[in-house]
Amino acid sequence: MPATKLKDFLDRNRIQYVSVTHSVAFTSQQIAALAHIPGKDLAKSVVVLLDGKLALAVLPASHQVDLERLRAGAQANSVRLASEFEFKDRFPGCETGAMPPFGNLYDMPVYVDETLTRDKVIAFNAGTHHELIRLSYDDFARLVKPVVACFAAGHLAADAA
Repeated sequence: MPATKLKDFLDRNRIQYVSVTHSVAFTSQQIAALAHIPGKDLAKSVVVLLDGKLALAVLPASHQVDLERLRAGAQANSVRLASEFEFKDRFPGCETGAMPPFGNLYDMPVYVDETLTRDKVIAFNAGTHHELIRLSYDDFARLVKPVVACFAAGHLAADAA
């Protein structure tokens, strides 16, 4: 079960969370609709390469990553989206596209868009396309220690990820 590593980590750190199971969905907006969560309240993880090293950019599902703003916020020289080939082995037990935003469990830095810091609770994929975890943003920030930056741009169409 892909969520086991994450749940064990949360349990060891005595974090309160809720697991939400839903039917299989592949886009962030589909997942948000199935789980009855506004897209802006669902955090998605986007794998990027910052100066050639893998990192997670975490932002509301209803937005896209503005790569130039992320590059500036990360104080990097270069940034681009990582290909599935480049990260497929970095998230053992996770389904592609359903990686949780806990880069610390996968030895990679996490950059979170500042809009998520305003949420009391965030929800995100738990490693599968049919399960979410909801927990307080403060607990997430305490465990992950993400770099906060402004890199979310625009709203996605309701059927995009």
